[in-house]
Formats: sequence, C-alpha cells, structure tokens
Amino acid sequence: MDKVREWILAHKKLVVAVFLTATALCTALWPFVNVNYNMVDYLPEDAQSTKALKLMEEEFEGGVPGTRVMVKDVSIQEALDYKEKLSQIEGVSSVLWLDDVTDLKTPLEVMDPKTVENYYKDNTALFSVAIEDRMEAKAVADIYELIGEENAAAGDAVTTAASQTMAFTECMRAILILVPIILLILILSTESWLEPLFFLVAIGVSVLINMGTNLFFGEISFVTQSVSPILQLAVSLDYAIFLLHSFDRHRKDLTASDASGSEGRPIVNMAMKMAMKDSFTAIAASAATTLFGFLALTFMNFQIGVDLGINLVKGIALSFLSVMFFLPAFTLCFYKLIDKTRHRPFLPKGKKLGKGILKARIPVGILALLLLIPCYLAQGRTDFTYGMGSMPDSIRCGRDERMITEAFGESNPMVLLVPRGEPAKEKVLTEELEGLLHVSGVMSYAGTVGAAIPPEYLGEEITGQFYSEHYSRFIIYGDTLQEGDEAFLLVEQIQNTAKELYGEEVYSCGMSVNLYDMKNTVETDNSRVNLLAVLSIGLVLLVTFKSLTLPLLLLLSIETAIFINLAVPYFDGSSLCYIGYLVINTVQLGATVDYAILLTDTYHGNRREWKAKEAMEKTIGSVFFSILVSAAIMTAAGMCLWLTSSNPIVSALGLLLGRGTILSMLLVLGFLPAVLLVFDKVIWKTTWRKGGNNNDKDETVV
Repeated sequence: MDKVREWILAHKKLVVAVFLTATALCTALWPFVNVNYNMVDYLPEDAQSTKALKLMEEEFEGGVPGTRVMVKDVSIQEALDYKEKLSQIEGVSSVLWLDDVTDLKTPLEVMDPKTVENYYKDNTALFSVAIEDRMEAKAVADIYELIGEENAAAGDAVTTAASQTMAFTECMRAILILVPIILLILILSTESWLEPLFFLVAIGVSVLINMGTNLFFGEISFVTQSVSPILQLAVSLDYAIFLLHSFDRHRKDLTASDASGSEGRPIVNMAMKMAMKDSFTAIAASAATTLFGFLALTFMNFQIGVDLGINLVKGIALSFLSVMFFLPAFTLCFYKLIDKTRHRPFLPKGKKLGKGILKARIPVGILALLLLIPCYLAQGRTDFTYGMGSMPDSIRCGRDERMITEAFGESNPMVLLVPRGEPAKEKVLTEELEGLLHVSGVMSYAGTVGAAIPPEYLGEEITGQFYSEHYSRFIIYGDTLQEGDEAFLLVEQIQNTAKELYGEEVYSCGMSVNLYDMKNTVETDNSRVNLLAVLSIGLVLLVTFKSLTLPLLLLLSIETAIFINLAVPYFDGSSLCYIGYLVINTVQLGATVDYAILLTDTYHGNRREWKAKEAMEKTIGSVFFSILVSAAIMTAAGMCLWLTSSNPIVSALGLLLGRGTILSMLLVLGFLPAVLLVFDKVIWKTTWRKGGNNNDKDETVV
C-alpha cells in the first residue's frame, strides 16, 4: 500500500487527468442511459401477471386498455371520429368505446343505461386506450395534441409518460438545490472557503462516472435514476472530509515539528501520505458498512431493489476509489488555493457540549426504550401502497385523472385469458364475472357478440380482440381504485371464478393484478433483505471493534431509529409506499450506522485514558459537530428528493431518508451514550485487546 500511495503522489497530474477524462466521457454517456419507468418489468419472471403479459403479447395485438381519454361536447359520430384518430396514433395498440360493446344503430334511449354511461354521457365520450410499452411518452404527447387542453387523459401510460418527462429534470433540480446547501454546511464546518469544493469535486467525479457507466447495464430503473446520484453524494461525502481533515492535521503537526518552521513540498507530500494511511481504515470501514447495507437490496425478488442496490454498491466503490486516488492527487495540485482562502472557524469546538448532552442520557434512553416495542409493532401495521399512487394536481396528468374520475367514476381494467374452445363456459364465466361486486362491465365474445354466433362467420376485426389461436380474452372493468383491499379482493375473486371453470390454466393482468403480485413479492423480500443487512453490517462491526457486545448495541440504536421512522405513518394515519419502506430499512441502516461507529470508536479510544463518564463527555464534545454536519447533509438530500420529485415513490423515499437521518442522529447522540455507559462493564469483558487503565473497567455507569 505504501508503494501505491507513493506512486499516486509521484504521478498526481496523471491520476487527475485520468479521472477527469473518465468523468467527461461518463458525463457525455449519462443522457444515453435508458431509463425504465414501468415497475411491472421488475416483477419476477415467475409472477402470474408477468406470464400473462407475455402470453397476451404473443397471442393478441392489443394490450391492457389502461389509459382513459375523455373528450367533451361531442356527438356519437364525432366520438367515432376521435376513436379513429386515436387508433392511428403511433404506439396506440387498441381503442375501445361504446361501439365495441353494443350496436350503435340502436337508439341510445333503448340501450342499457349503465353500459352507455360507462362510455358516453352528457355529450362526453370516454375511450379506453391501450398503449405499447416504451411508447408512452410519444403516444401521450400525440394524444394531448389531438384532444387539446380542455379534454383529459389519465392512466398508467400517462403517469409513465409524465415521469419520463420530469425524472431527469427533477433530478437535476434536486442536485442544483442540494449542492449550494451542502456548500453552505461545509463552509460553516471547515476553515477554508474553497475546501468544500474539493469535497464535492471528489464525490461529484465518482457520481458522474457511476451514472455514465450505467450505459453498460443496458438500462436502469426510474428509482435509480432519481435517487442514486443524490444518495451517493450524501452518503460518501464523509470519506472526502475524513481524508482532508486528516491531511490538514498532519500538515500542522509536521510543520510544528520541523526545525526550520517552513512548509515545503516534502512536508505536504508526507502529510498527504500519512493522511491516506491513517484515514484508510476509517474510510474503508465506513464504506464497507454502507456497501453491505446496499448490497442486501440485491437479494430482493422485486428487481427494482436489485437495480438500485447494484448501482449504489458501484457508486460507493467508485467514491472510495475517488477519495483514495483522485482526491489526494487533486489536493496536492491545488492545495495552495485552500491555504489562500482560509477563514476563521464558524462553529465552536463543542468541548462543553458533551457534559450538557450527557445529562439527558437517562430520559432519552428511557424514552427510546419505551418507543422501541410500540414502534416496532406499528411499523408493520402501516397501510402500504405498492404502485405509483396518484400524481399531484400541480401537473396535468393529476388534474386530468381527477376530472375523469369526477365525470365517470373509477375504472380499473383487467384482462383475463382462458383456454379457447368452450363457448358455453365462456358464457357462464361472463355472467359470473358480471355478478361480482365492484365489476362494472365485462367485454367478452360470449357477452358482447353472443356465444350462439360462430366466430368463423365474423371478420378478424371483430373476433381478433376476443380470440387468439389458443385463448379467449375477457376485458373486465372494476369500479375500485387500482390498489387497496377492495382492488386486491376483486383480483382474487376474478382469478378464483375463472379457476373454478378452467382449472389452473388461466392468466390475468392489469395494473391491479400487477400490484397484487408486487405486494406478494415485496412482502416476502422484507424479512430476508433486512436480516441480510443486519447480519452483514453486524459482521463489519464485529471485525472493526473486535467485540461481541458493541455490534449489538450499535445496531440497536440505529434499528430503534428505523422503527420510529417507519412507525410515523401508522400514528398519523397516512399510507406509506412499500418500496420506500423496504429500501429505507437498508439505506438508513447502511448510511447512518457510521455515526454510531464514529462515536463508539472515539469513546473506545478515550476510555483507555479516562473513566467512563469523563470519556463519554469528551467523546460527545469531539464528535458532535462531525455527526451534525454529516446528518445535515443527508437530511438535506432526503428533503430535496421529497420536495422536488412529483414521483410518489421517489418523494416518499426522500421523506423517509430525511426524517430517518435526524432520528438516527438523535439516537446516536442521546441513546447510544447511555447504552454504552450502562454496558461498560460488559463491553470491556467482551472486547478483544481492549487495553487501557484499570480504574473503573468493572464499574457500570448510569
């Protein structure tokens, strides 16, 4: 390692040039990375809805009619003209309207009013449109151009198109807001106006390389696109701070010990070499805990977790390399700029804070223990959502969705595929489906055309939407929301009704079915992913501290903060995105356990020279502002995501991250010191090579 450090310092300009060149290339590649906005694509291959979608693509031309287009002030003929124009839009695979379920030669007055009002009422037409996967943005833009501002379009494809349009813009907006906030925090916590830029450059380089190299993965999810850059920046900024603070300390020590009192290039090089060596263990331990936390996400069956986990693991590894290779070389090239922009410290040293904070350890410790079990139980009973949820009224698709719902009510389309060849069963199935609660309509050959009319007598334009070579297709409309107890119960009832007639060879798809499968998938992921994260981080802590007790106490502190964070929605009566719930378990643990490591490691060192209570007072005083600065940056990152993203999943992740970071900081500074003091005797007896004095190692301090 010494030879590696010497090579970096000897070839600093080459190292800087290589990293900056890679950064420029990856920045140019980033816009070409494909982003997938369809959460259904991340379901496991063996999920029932995944099989159904593939089967329908193979057997039928039109997809699930999951988009609703409403056109006001039109006659029947004008509505038919709109239907024809909608069907000609590129990316639209099918358009269903009133003429597909009844004969328009019959006067509306004698038709079934319920059937008519599903498609046409008050001179307003409502079309059910199926849009091809990956064509959402263009197709929706063309639909908007056709119908104008006064009409409306809503549904899965419209939401996806809105997300595609806004994701990159919102990510950039969040970064543009976050970077000045981080700069302000760092300027307040350092002694140079320019030093914070060095931190940001080092991590910014790794972020850009990380996002650009995603091109080699083919595509990334919209969650990764939105969350990963900001999360990587916030989590790994500490690595750069560790290195440059160590460099500054060694420069001062070497300059003070030099007889000439001068500070030349040899002293600067030596200070950086010592800083790289001294900070390597701390940075590596910090990176390892975060990396293992993110690595646990890759064991999810729901592949968005895998996608995000791989990207964040890659990002942490690149941040580590950037700090250990690029930052030393970059700093030595421009360290004189840091010296020229020195300013007086803005934050106090914090020596007196330790005594004041430590006085609160007993009430804080009791409060945390009282909250632990209720919050653990509450966080598992929160009402969860599994999809994108409703878009806000601040964007058109949110306003349009509300407008259509107010005019026509909820419409939740699902597709059911059953084996072809038994018209009598199809008629019975149609009638049984129509009799289910919350089913507002069923389109099938038996119900729409009539089981008595052989398909061979009719043209492909009529039979093609109902029959393929092997399957008969039913399009079922429910009046429920896309997710929730009623929607998921309806999915089960539809599947069970079909299975009673056809056995297991039935398939269903549609957003509610997809979300139903998603719910079952991510719920099974939860315990496995959390257990892997806790075990892997616990192992890192075990190796770091060589103690059987400390990993348990540190994990208890952070897990308590996680339970409180995730219990908040239960107590305030709000719902929580389950993907956010699942991801934050590992992200908050991996990202904030560093605070506990810093405090415990510092206390461990102080404990060798001081009695327990005095050692803790000094520890809190010395680490308080370091933890505060890191937590402030992480909190700002989460809040920026929450406030800038219109995507409900990304916004929920941001809120959980911001709130969770604050809770972790409070627990580490208020609860962990109390726990360490209470278990002081046990810690010393279960820690290998503890060393230190013998004044009160056997004294339990409260």
